[in-house]
Amino acid sequence: MTAPLDLLDLDTLLTDEERDIRDLVRRVAGDRVRPHVADWYERAEVPVRELAAEFGKLGLLGMHLTGYGCAGASAVQYGLACMELEAADSGVRSLVSVQGSLAMYAIWKYGSAEQKERWLPGMAAGELIGCFGLTEPDHGSDPANMSTRARRDGADWIVTGGKMWITNAPVADVAVIWARAEEGVVGFAVPTDTPGFTAREVRNKLSLRASSSGEISLDDVRLPESARLPEARGLKAPLSCLTEARFGIIWGALGAARDCLDTALAYAGSREQFGRPIAGFQLTQAKFADMALELQKGFLLALHLGRLRDRDGGLRPEQVSAGKLNNVREAIAIARQCRTILGGNGISGEYPIMRHANNLESVLTYEGTSEIHQLVIGQKLTGLNAFGG
Repeated sequence: MTAPLDLLDLDTLLTDEERDIRDLVRRVAGDRVRPHVADWYERAEVPVRELAAEFGKLGLLGMHLTGYGCAGASAVQYGLACMELEAADSGVRSLVSVQGSLAMYAIWKYGSAEQKERWLPGMAAGELIGCFGLTEPDHGSDPANMSTRARRDGADWIVTGGKMWITNAPVADVAVIWARAEEGVVGFAVPTDTPGFTAREVRNKLSLRASSSGEISLDDVRLPESARLPEARGLKAPLSCLTEARFGIIWGALGAARDCLDTALAYAGSREQFGRPIAGFQLTQAKFADMALELQKGFLLALHLGRLRDRDGGLRPEQVSAGKLNNVREAIAIARQCRTILGGNGISGEYPIMRHANNLESVLTYEGTSEIHQLVIGQKLTGLNAFGG
């Protein structure tokens, strides 16, 4: 049996160091996450602080950032880490990407020297947990019309509003909060013990159950000017953070798809019907061939974007949108197809496929729905803005 990504010898496109980092994260996920994640998912509980401390020791938190205890890894190295984490579970990858690519990146990119020194070393070590408060109950894909408001009150700011579906919020020490002010969208690094700040765990999720999701309430939260991110000016600041985080999703979704395909291949090789393994039937092999091709294409796309980012220092938003749109869409299609190969066993928690499929339903939606990414790409191709039309 050939592993799906071995079909085209894609390992030869990676450096020794890149393969070493991938293999390290794969071992960590295998030792620390895989034996427990089905139970975490069943109970809708995950030991965020324990995982963060372990990931911090390995340099996985904010690993693509520089300074302040961050590893300064390449984009491809970070992507490979995301792939291995999400092969274990999308929620665990979300913990890492929200911590590093949203909360830490916002402070690293837009914060003051004092804010960086206060928060980033502890966050890189996994001693402090961060979250990123942009999405609201009534404003998901349209953050420009967010309801959260910030107004000046003497030398301070008063922030009022609410955020929804905020990963890590119930356990966070610092929340990056975005609000509309008279001068436009502004951001704050808010200690979560600030009076008026509360975070409530979102319950009854059927997806990303091995992840802590919260609803944040901001009841006249008084903040000093020193809490404002001084370099964040306008909506482009939080949107740039989303572009940063979407890069990890491009890789992470491949991990979930690969794990589904690995599981289905092993199952089909041992499951017998009509006197032989179901892997020997033409229709099953056709499914495997199509899924393997999409997985390889997704990997090549992710690797191309990673190399571009490492070479040029960044990616254009439409390039990231193309990666997220394609790879998540194909990953969820692979998960659903693999479920059919396992038949009834495909819905059992003894196998990871339905868990991955359920998780990918959220990944398909968060940090930009498929429709939003289609419009980003469409605008680039046509030069016409179709948002809201």
